[in-house]
Order: sequence, then structure tokens, then C-alpha cells
Amino acid sequence: MNRNAKHPRLTRALCILVAVLILGGALAVFDRILMPKYITTSREGSLTEEYYAAVAETNHDVLFIGDCEVYESFVPATLWEEYGISSYVRGGAQQLVWHSYYLLEDALRYETPKAVVYNVLALKYGTPQKEGYNRLNLDGMAWSASKVDAIRASMTEEESFVSYVFPLLRYHGRWDELTAEDFRYAFGGKPAETDSGYLMQTAVVPPDADADQPISPLADPTLPATAMAYLDKMEALCRERGIELILIKAPTDSWGYHWYDEWDEQIVDYAEAHGLTYYNLIPKSDEIGLDMTTDTYDKGVHLNASGAEKLSRYFGAILQERHEIPDRRGDNLFATVWARRVDSYYQRKDDMMKGNS
Repeated sequence: MNRNAKHPRLTRALCILVAVLILGGALAVFDRILMPKYITTSREGSLTEEYYAAVAETNHDVLFIGDCEVYESFVPATLWEEYGISSYVRGGAQQLVWHSYYLLEDALRYETPKAVVYNVLALKYGTPQKEGYNRLNLDGMAWSASKVDAIRASMTEEESFVSYVFPLLRYHGRWDELTAEDFRYAFGGKPAETDSGYLMQTAVVPPDADADQPISPLADPTLPATAMAYLDKMEALCRERGIELILIKAPTDSWGYHWYDEWDEQIVDYAEAHGLTYYNLIPKSDEIGLDMTTDTYDKGVHLNASGAEKLSRYFGAILQERHEIPDRRGDNLFATVWARRVDSYYQRKDDMMKGNS
């Protein structure tokens, strides 16, 4: 009697297990469908995830990290063509310094570059800003302790950690926004939106009268302690791994994103105190050869492909001559990978320029 009674209980347990597995599988499918694909809209959302396929192909001697002032300013294809520098731009839309730190920590799980180039503009922020930017930087990040810490450091008060673990909780309202690409790319196969992390823009929109607006003075010129603490962590991480940390300020300096002298002085002092090199490229615009009537796509806020190529040629010489970044063009593995990447870059450029005409 007891032996026979075990069978219904076993059957019920198996049924429950199957139901749980089916439910879990269905939720995983819905997660994949509802997650934004960042192709026709918000291309910046592809920046983080595309790194993993690239580093699986080859290592990089230089990693650029930071906000839009890196992923729209430095062209790895140009650095390769001109100097044989293998590089990647691990940038993100409004990538705040804690994003940068944990994305760097994550990258060092896969490779150890000779130099990390960090753009300092985001150091003006001391608190999380918007969930949308957190998602653009973190949704594509591979799961690890670094991602867990990045989420905890980045969340606004309205966000919950569990919604990052189960994106369905965040994106369940996208049902009426779904397009064919959400189903087509739910399980991979997305076309690359960047060229080694560089997000190309080819339009030309020069500055207008807005560029002459007065610059408001700072109420408090001190860079936030939280931001500087993460810069300390970045410096310590690079030092421990034998990586040279190079600080830069991109040459763009529009009235909407002004880089104040008071901030610059603090970075100069920080670099000196920690034995780092800092390049403020704003005064170097003429030397770089930038012309904002042709080298910007949004009225001087960011560079277009023309301006980014000029900056890359200029800064590549600095990386090679002052920081001894090697020329890898004689290495067959690097040369093979980069030949394809350069071809892809120029194909995208041609396509985008035809679309502008």
C-alpha cells in the first residue's frame, strides 16, 4: 500500500517540475523578445555587448573608456591603418565613472592592455543620473561580480536590482512597441552597430548662434568625492595590473558641455600627484586640424567621422611616440583581424554617406 502510494506523489512532482521548466523557458523567451535590440533606435545600446565578440578575436593594446566623447571621437580603424595600434573603444552613453570602472574591471577578465585611456568629462557627476543611461551601459554587460557591483553602484532610487536580473520586469510594457527585429534578433545574430566600439556619425551640422551663449559660472567647482573615489579605484586597478592609465579631455567644448578651468586644474593636480599623463585636447583643436564647419554632426557637441579620424591620427602618434604602444601590422593574426575590421569600417562609412546625400 505504501509502495503504491509513492507513484502518485512521484507523478505530481514530475508534473510540477515540467511545469516549472516550461514556465521558466517561456519567461526566458519573453525576456529575449522584449529586450530592446538597439538597432534602428538607440544604437548606443549595442556598445557594451559588442566588446565580447571583438575580444574573442584578438587582444587590444589600448582600451578607451568613457562617455560619448570617446565612442564618437576615436576610430580604431584609423589607429590601425596609421600606426598598427590594436585598440577598442569601450564607451557608453553618459557612461559615468562607476560605469567606466566596472566595465574596465570586466574587460580585464579577458585581456590586459598596455594602456587605458579615460575621458574625464563624466567626473563632474557624483550621483546616478537616469535609468535609461544605466540600461544602455549595463544591459549588454556579461554577468559577473563586476556587473553585480556596477548595477548596485548605478541604480537610481526608483530602480530595483531584480529588474536587471529579469529584464521582463522592466520591459514587459514593450509589447505594443515590438517590431520584426525584436523577433529576428531575439537569440543573437544582430548586425554590428559599431566599429570596434566607435559609433560612426557622418552628417555635417556646424555650430550656429547657440555656440555663442554665455557660460554660467560654477556654484561649486569641486569635482564630486564619489567620482574621484572611483577614479582612485581605476588608477589602483591599472597600477596593480601593470597598465598605464592616461587621462584625456576630448577636444569638443560646446556651451552645453563646457569643460571648466576649475575642473581642469583638479585633473592636472590629480595626474601630477599620481604620476599620470593628462592631455587636455581642447587647446589642441587647431593642431589636430579640426574644423567645426565640417567635423561635427551636431553643432560642435561631438565629432563626426571626419573629425574623429583627424583626432585619431593625432592621438595615435602620441600613443606610439610617448607611450610606446607597439605597431602590430607585422603580426599575421592581428593583421588578418584588422584587415576585416578596416574593410567593415569603410563599408559602413560609404553606406552612411550615401544615406546622407
